[in-house]
Amino acid sequence: MPEPSSSPKARPSLTEGPITKTLILFSLPILLGNVLQSLNGSINTIWIGKYLGEVALAATSNANIIMFFLISSIFGIAMAAVILIGQNLGAKKVQEAKQVVGTSTVFFLVLSIIVALLGWIFSSTILDWMNTPPDVKEFAVTYTRIMFAGVPFMFGYNLIMAILRGSGDAKTPFYFLLLSAILDVALNPLLIQGMGPFPKMGIAGSAVATFIAQLVSFVLLIAYLYKKKYFLRITKEDIPLLRINWTIIRTLIQKGLPMGLNMVVVSLSNLMLVHLVNAYGSESTAAFGVAMQISSYVQMPAMAIGGAVTSMAAQNIGAGKWDRVNRITWTGVGVNILMTGLIVAVLHLFNREVVSFFLPPEGKAIDIGVHINNITLWSFIIFGIFNVVAGVVRSAGSVVFPLIVAFVALLLVRIPLATVLSHKYGFDVIWWSFPVSFSVAATLNLLYYRFGKWKQARMMASKT
Repeated sequence: MPEPSSSPKARPSLTEGPITKTLILFSLPILLGNVLQSLNGSINTIWIGKYLGEVALAATSNANIIMFFLISSIFGIAMAAVILIGQNLGAKKVQEAKQVVGTSTVFFLVLSIIVALLGWIFSSTILDWMNTPPDVKEFAVTYTRIMFAGVPFMFGYNLIMAILRGSGDAKTPFYFLLLSAILDVALNPLLIQGMGPFPKMGIAGSAVATFIAQLVSFVLLIAYLYKKKYFLRITKEDIPLLRINWTIIRTLIQKGLPMGLNMVVVSLSNLMLVHLVNAYGSESTAAFGVAMQISSYVQMPAMAIGGAVTSMAAQNIGAGKWDRVNRITWTGVGVNILMTGLIVAVLHLFNREVVSFFLPPEGKAIDIGVHINNITLWSFIIFGIFNVVAGVVRSAGSVVFPLIVAFVALLLVRIPLATVLSHKYGFDVIWWSFPVSFSVAATLNLLYYRFGKWKQARMMASKT
């Protein structure tokens, strides 16, 4: 095995140097990438609504639910790859990290082709299961089939992003995500309307725009990494690594599924809340929808810092630097409080103005939205604390406990609290269920971090 430390490119970049500066510089591209993806989706929604109307918008909403489920399903596996690669690089085991890359590449390739084919063939059936309205169905099938065709590029990009983040590089994925977003936003109106030399494709044009943007960005990212001779690329000598290593596959699935299920628990909790709020009328539903749209941006610093501490802690765990892991945890908590706290403070100052940007001036919805924000926004600082601590715990390989915490806090505390007590004490209990459930989750995760045996967890039971 070659000596990994002989190449400067092979040195782990997250096990030395100032923690605060490294954490901020590492989390910023992740944060900007999350914002970019949200803006990309919002702008495309505007194009579709403007040119094709409500039926087309409903069709894309159905398709996007399917795509979110697919992203959730591979999110955990990609995070498991981030941790495995990070731990190996922290321990200066570059060849083992390359084994993870080789096996993950084959696994993601096979999985993405199967998903793409099944999705293409059964799009109509899947949409029927979702009770897609008949007037939306034709649009939805067309859009969904093209989106499924792009799944190999979507899965591939997520894998490369995981590999790069595991090795300490969050900037490169962001640059190519930016390219993809610009292409997607620019091509949407051209292909929907058939401007200039482009054919008029309607709803299919929006899906084709996303397909082209993902394909171009994915291909150029691979070309860039090979041109730069990225140290974890698969070279001619590494072709034997492009095989299924069942130990690695088992690890990716066993450790990845609980992390993916975490997203499912969050989504399920939100769906149950929407169902509950719907009973209070359309103005409440509209106000809650806007409040959730705003809170999705408020959560982004916590999500980015959580992703950054996972990568940083994984490398330092691999290097056996437990004291540094502890400092990463509390630095992450502190940075989250400052960043999320700043956003929350600004939103409180301009609460009515921000809510009125989404809602018409007449009606009670604006007042309800402002009231929801007053109760819930500050609680996302607590959300950030439990998210950061959970990220560190997962980086050691302890992935089940954070899932149990999310399940308890969001489904066993939040939903019963909002459902039962709102009937007795009124509408506000629904919103107070946010800080209560987040506080439960933060307390449980902090207790486990302090007293639990997460440091004894292992990503892989045996060497590959």
